[in-house]
Amino acid sequence: MFIGDLDKIVNLLMSLCGRLARVHNALYDLDREEETEDTPGPGNSTIERKQLCSQHEDARELKENLDRRERVVLNILGGYLTGPQLRDYQHYVCMKPALLIRQRHLDELIKQGDEQLDRLIESISPGDHQKRRRQHLSSHVVMNCRERDFM
Repeated sequence: MFIGDLDKIVNLLMSLCGRLARVHNALYDLDREEETEDTPGPGNSTIERKQLCSQHEDARELKENLDRRERVVLNILGGYLTGPQLRDYQHYVCMKPALLIRQRHLDELIKQGDEQLDRLIESISPGDHQKRRRQHLSSHVVMNCRERDFM
């Protein structure tokens, strides 16, 4: 239960940070446009940023509560596990968020690569784009299945 909650909170924090970064970039772009044009002040992006900041703060409080629960769980497990087992558990709890973050980063890189590939294929031959994309996806699925077989 604790590890499941840890996963959820780490994913929540990463999602909110990503959304905050996108809104921040949108506001930055908007500010740059306002410098060149005389358009009216802030709009929905500023409101969304405030909401996301509030949600981010709430998520940080959840993480602090989870950290307290981690200490309680660690104390309880200390009575049942040997020293090396307890250290392994602590290492697992420390590595779990780091691995989730790394996985999310790799997923984003794969998504960016796929988008670049789509644009490249489209620029090479606009008519054959869908056919080539399906062929690429088929080979990508086969490669992923093979990788899983070796793990």
